[in-house]
Parts: sequence; C-alpha cells; structure tokens
Amino acid sequence: MPPAGRIAKGVDVIEDGFSADLIDTSKPHSARMYDWFLGGKDHYPVDATAARKVMELFPHIKGSAWANREFMHRAARYLSEKGVAQFLDIGTGIPTPPNLHQVVQQITPGARVVYTDNDPIVLRHAQALLRGTPEGHVAYLHADVREPELILAHAQKHLDFTQPVGLSLIAVMHFVTDEEGAHQIVRKLLDPLVPGSYLMFSHFVLEDPDLMQRLQDIYRAGGTSVQGRSIEGVTAFFQGLQLCDPGVVLAAQWHPDGRTPAREAPGLYVGVAQKV
Repeated sequence: MPPAGRIAKGVDVIEDGFSADLIDTSKPHSARMYDWFLGGKDHYPVDATAARKVMELFPHIKGSAWANREFMHRAARYLSEKGVAQFLDIGTGIPTPPNLHQVVQQITPGARVVYTDNDPIVLRHAQALLRGTPEGHVAYLHADVREPELILAHAQKHLDFTQPVGLSLIAVMHFVTDEEGAHQIVRKLLDPLVPGSYLMFSHFVLEDPDLMQRLQDIYRAGGTSVQGRSIEGVTAFFQGLQLCDPGVVLAAQWHPDGRTPAREAPGLYVGVAQKV
C-alpha cells in the first residue's frame, strides 16, 4: 500500500481510461435493469423494456432485487463488526443509498472501499454519489469482473493487502459463464488476500432450462451472458473457504437482525465465508 501521504483521506478517487459519454442507449445493460428493479431513475427505455420482460418470467424480481441489496447491508455490517475495515466491491451497480461504504463507515469511520463496475453510467455517477467520511477513503475503477488482474492492481493502490479485505461479489457472478472461467476468476480475486479476509456473495439459482433460455435471450440482446447454476454450483464458489453460519442459504435466512429487512426472495442464495 502506498504511504498514507499519497492518498488523501475522504477523497474519492476515480480511475478508468474510459469516457462516461460512451453510453449505448440502444441496448439494455444489467446494471441499469437492476436500477429499474430497485425503482431508480438511472436507466433508459431499452433497459425498462428488458426489465419488464424479466419481470414477466419472475414476477417477484423487484422484491428479490431489494432482498439482495438488504443482504449486502447485513453482510457488510457483519464483517465490519468483526473488524474488517477494507472492502473491494465488484459489480457495484448504480449507487443506491445506503451504499456499502455508507454502511461500513457508520461502524468504522476510517474504512476504505474500492468500487468496480463496467457500466459507464455508474462511472458517471461515481464522483457525485460515492462520498465517504473524512476519515475514510472511497475509490472507483471502471472495469469488468472478467479483468481480475486489473482490478487487483487498482485495489492495491487504495487498500492494504497485508490486512484483511472483504471481497463483495453481490449478484454479479451469474453474469459470468463457466466457459469464461467464473470460478477461476473468484479464485484469482481471493488469492492475494490474506487469511482473515472474507467473501460476501449472492447468486440467483435457476435450473429450469426453458426459463433459463428465455432469460438468456433477454440479457444477450444487451451483450450480457447469464449462467444458470444449481445450489451446488453456487456453493462451489466458496471452495477452500470457511463458510460462516448459516452457510449458503436463501437471502432471508442469512442473519436477519431486525435492523435491515430480510424479505423473501425465491432463488436468491447468499453466503459469507472467511479465508483461513
């Protein structure tokens, strides 16, 4: 990690090499569709049209999107209370308060968070919305989860890899196929993290081949792959890690705490595990 003097606390850092103006409004994007599911306003008609098609297949999808976000809140708070003060969040999505850094910096004001996403509209909003505490640090990288080496090189400028890191992969790996090496990507992201680091993970389980094909057709129209996996396939992402109780479960079953809602979300499986 660079000397403290090289990174000003509380100052957001954005790195990309990409123009935020290059937003393709002719094709739907998964991050903007997710924004529609959450009731946001940072999407385009093509995203809303695709999202409504998904909702025809899964009428509960809006509630599931919120359940996914609520799991992130509970998991981030859980790790913060265990002393984790650094987070690498990949597949950030369009900022929807409270964001991960707002959750963890409420517990640890000096917490450091690095965000990564591949949608240029997220990049456009990063400077305005990803504001941290004066004591903490927030950074953003425009990149794809399929670029683990690039992401890790950026993260090491802002996080101390000699200390535990919370790696957040929330609802992102079902957009990476087995052919693209989804499990290997997660291993690469975990490899440089020290023991005591954690993985926060959520993934939709879908094994119905007809529904899976129809879902793939919707997302592929926007250039996004979708991978259907079983519960066993999701659990395989935690191989070599020590799962925290209660293991890989439906989102509502993971540490309901009375502070953050834990609504039902059919098919949304989640888990948190420690690197030992």
